[in-house]
Amino acid sequence: MRIPGNRLRPRFRHSRSRTLAVLLTLPAAMLAPPAQAAETVRMAVLQMGTVAWEADVAKHHGFDTAEGIELIAKPYAGTQATMVALQGGDADVSVTDWIWVSRQRNEGRPYSFVPYSTSIGELMVPAGSGIASLADLEAKRLGIAGGALDKNWLLLRALARKELDIDLARRVDPLYGAPPLLNAQIEQGRLDGVITYWPFAARLSAKGYRSLIGAEEAVKRLGIEVKVPMIGYVFDEDWAKANPEAIRGYLRAVHKAKALLAESNAEWERIRPLMGVKDDATFVALREGYRAGIPRQWGDAERAGAAELFEILREMGGEKLVGKASRLAAGTFWDAQTD
Repeated sequence: MRIPGNRLRPRFRHSRSRTLAVLLTLPAAMLAPPAQAAETVRMAVLQMGTVAWEADVAKHHGFDTAEGIELIAKPYAGTQATMVALQGGDADVSVTDWIWVSRQRNEGRPYSFVPYSTSIGELMVPAGSGIASLADLEAKRLGIAGGALDKNWLLLRALARKELDIDLARRVDPLYGAPPLLNAQIEQGRLDGVITYWPFAARLSAKGYRSLIGAEEAVKRLGIEVKVPMIGYVFDEDWAKANPEAIRGYLRAVHKAKALLAESNAEWERIRPLMGVKDDATFVALREGYRAGIPRQWGDAERAGAAELFEILREMGGEKLVGKASRLAAGTFWDAQTD
């Protein structure tokens, strides 16, 4: 069985600025007046990552001090290092997915999650490739960022099983590696396709590569209609409850930064030196990719969608991914009303 070609337009190519009611997604308790005295919030960020851009916007415009906090962005070279900083007490907030948060909670570590982005990743192929569907990946050399338990890869495997009744892991020749390495490999013609995180997919898009399918589309075809933010701001629940004004002020500040980045092209020009881009096409692809991932909704429907998505990922990734849990841990998603 072959599924129809799915030549999705790269989701990075959107219209210019648009008004987004970003702050409306925040619980009412987060919109209370700021604290009177500044409290320090240390945020672990990747040196060249999107979270660092957002933090810079918050600092540059004084959104943090206006909300009664001092935001300190602490740069790290890799994602693992940011999580070590969070777990070791060297940072108060980092960014990762709620699968990690749920597993931590089930193992007795009470981290919690607030949505940061709905963007996850894409399966990118060369513009002239004959690959038009998942069925065409048979015997192809496929780069996979993040390893065998990468969520993008697991979602595409789940979709192939549902629509084609095949296990992609047995049909492709996988190469697991870091996103920059995989981008270099496909540009050198050594890979037929690459499953990678959205910023690296955006960079490939700017060079003419096309998206075969994104994780968001895979989720929809798996039966989950809502956009579920996979990536979020993560922090220790005990710290947040002990410092309620700090966490509220922090979330208000970064959401103000997100709202500005959603609407202002001028602000993107200001932070362009932080982005490490050499051409306009890459700059625009990253800008529009970030904007496309801004969460528009976060409520009961999205949380229910996350629970459904957890079941799919647990079935595909097993105990190595989620631990011994059979369901999403209670408290995974932060509720400011309960602090």
